[in-house]
Amino acid sequence: MRSPTAILVLVVFAVVLFGAKRLPDLARALGRSARILKSEAKSLRSEYDEAARPTAEAPKAVKAAPGDPGTAARPVREPDAGQNK
Repeated sequence: MRSPTAILVLVVFAVVLFGAKRLPDLARALGRSARILKSEAKSLRSEYDEAARPTAEAPKAVKAAPGDPGTAARPVREPDAGQNK
């Protein structure tokens, strides 16, 4: 909770520090920077969501056999239909 006196002191300090003529330019630049930051964050978020979306063919996993030193599940590749081994 800020008192009106504290806000007034900050405004007076900004006017003294930057000058009354430069404050609108600084506010405009700050607004532009905030818009750019917001759009970049939105873009990164949408790229992350697209990358995190599962693909149509997710690798299958089988459970490890008892006593298997590996992890609890490991990916398994299905043999190709064209290859006969």
